[in-house]
Amino acid sequence: MVLQQPKSQLVPPLESGDRLTRAEFERRYEATPEHFKAELIEGVVYVASPVRAFHGDPHFNLITWLGVYSVATPGTQGSDNATTRLDLDNEPQPDAMLRVVRSGTTQVSEDGYIEGAPELVAEIATSSAAIDLGAKMNAYRRNRVQEYLVWQTFENRFSWFRLENEQYVLVEPNDTGIIQSQVFPGLWLDVTALLNGEMITVLNALQGGLQSPEHQAFVQELVERF
Repeated sequence: MVLQQPKSQLVPPLESGDRLTRAEFERRYEATPEHFKAELIEGVVYVASPVRAFHGDPHFNLITWLGVYSVATPGTQGSDNATTRLDLDNEPQPDAMLRVVRSGTTQVSEDGYIEGAPELVAEIATSSAAIDLGAKMNAYRRNRVQEYLVWQTFENRFSWFRLENEQYVLVEPNDTGIIQSQVFPGLWLDVTALLNGEMITVLNALQGGLQSPEHQAFVQELVERF
């Protein structure tokens, strides 16, 4: 009698609209090609479209702005497209995030994933605008992401939301066109300059924030936490 070898179990592909547990989502994700991107939002799978210039270019500028702040603020850490375990139904890959390390609201798991809600999350919303301003926004709000930034590239609109009384409130620029973060003192953004691609002006505004007494006090606070 010839014994038949058991057939290896094929892992089903991830497809938009699948309703999965987080564990099953991760199992299938591990079997995908290296550059494949998908997110689990409110228990539903969303597979990302290929990244084009009208997403990649603003993404690069946003990362530059956040990266300069993080370098100048020891005790903070930025990430680009890092898978984040928010809760049992939500595992997004934010386009950018900024978080306080060690004593903040997140930790890095043994298998390398971020767990918990980053203090600040930013998304580039192109074809995903309905998700970013809908189900994903609600998931971030419910998990208490303190500041949520959405750049709608088709409309060239930038929205900065701040969590107040368990709701996201739209933050308007001050008289000089600057929005100042509350959770990350010194993180200043010239919104008009960012939308116009004037990164020198964006970084000059940020430099003003990094030189502010509020930022210096925040850096000292982070040093004392460690």
